[in-house]
Amino acid sequence: MARGLMKRTVCAKSIFELWGHGRSEGELYASLKNYPVDKMLPYLQSDSTYKVHIHTFNKTLTQAQKIKKIDALEFLPFKGKVNLKNPEHIFWILEDYGMNPNNVPEEPFHLYFGRWIADGQRELIESYSVKKRHFIGNTSMDACLSFIMANHGRVKPNDVVYDPFVGTGGLLISSAHFGAYVCGTDIDYNTIHGLGKASRKNQKWRGPDENIRANLRQYGLEKYYLDALVADSSRPIWRKGMLFDAIITDPPYGIREATRRTGSQKEAVKSVERSTENHIFVSSNYHLSDIFFDLLKFAAEYLVMGGRLVYWLPIYRPEYTEEIIPRHPCLKLISNCEQMLSSHTSRRLITMEKVKEFKSGSKPVAIPAEHTVLKSNACILIPCRIKMRILTCWMASICHTGDTILSVRSISVV
Repeated sequence: MARGLMKRTVCAKSIFELWGHGRSEGELYASLKNYPVDKMLPYLQSDSTYKVHIHTFNKTLTQAQKIKKIDALEFLPFKGKVNLKNPEHIFWILEDYGMNPNNVPEEPFHLYFGRWIADGQRELIESYSVKKRHFIGNTSMDACLSFIMANHGRVKPNDVVYDPFVGTGGLLISSAHFGAYVCGTDIDYNTIHGLGKASRKNQKWRGPDENIRANLRQYGLEKYYLDALVADSSRPIWRKGMLFDAIITDPPYGIREATRRTGSQKEAVKSVERSTENHIFVSSNYHLSDIFFDLLKFAAEYLVMGGRLVYWLPIYRPEYTEEIIPRHPCLKLISNCEQMLSSHTSRRLITMEKVKEFKSGSKPVAIPAEHTVLKSNACILIPCRIKMRILTCWMASICHTGDTILSVRSISVV
């Protein structure tokens, strides 16, 4: 079980079977002597090989000091042979010298001794780093958070995972790494097709091969890529009976990425001829409360029973209560984790599981009216004085560039 856990996690470096610990070497040795011998013997047999590794936190030991500490363990019933290159069993001494690098004590605050079981998947954070990724956007999800979300969604081989706000597909990559087939939609035509201005420094325009498929190909995961479509998440395009094993997404908050949906804010909208295949629909503001309302309703209808919805919910910390978390009668709240962004803003990683079959007419529970955190757009997350500064700078840029004032409709920050 421990090895299975460590094959998935990116949050832990290693896991050990603890044999002893103490605040001093004497306490550690006494603790080891009290550890049941019958639990030690299977790993200390004469036909086995082993080595002892010393790891110190916030201090570096000389080789002579390390050898002295290892020799002090001679009271343990080691019967096997030492093999430093390829041992069957590895034992670790862990020493904690505190958090202050400017005041390192002579002796550790705590010592641990145990048998190494497995390492975590921390190397995936570097392997899948956004810095090395071929196709990125302004809000591409950090690799570590992407894998955490995939684990919250319990993604496994042959699952079908969907992201309704797919963007550059960062969340698809982590799911594909675990063997799931991935797909997504986004209302932004340029992002889906890899067009327009680049988000990378010193690069003005995106290249011809910058797209979601290229990202998956970069990591050898292209076989898990189903497709990415230009679509409006507020108007589901999927046929009835189409079910996903997990929905993992990061909805736009209206700060660095606009919140939009198809339709016009004008009452009268001119009809579009069917023959205009390349027509790009007019978009209007898509308020955060509506985004999460539609997301939960979609998940309740299109998730398999036991499937999970994992998404980020931005909140204003001084006004946060659990009451503002959107609910649905078909979905059970599994976890609610916070990532602090500033002293007054954060976002919550919400995980929900489908526990009831969807019935026509069932709706998410509305957010209480007194909680204005999600009632309007994400600009509520920004202090008023900052909003006014953004608005002033933006209006100045309009006057300079000559853009029409009607563009204000598509700006969510003001």
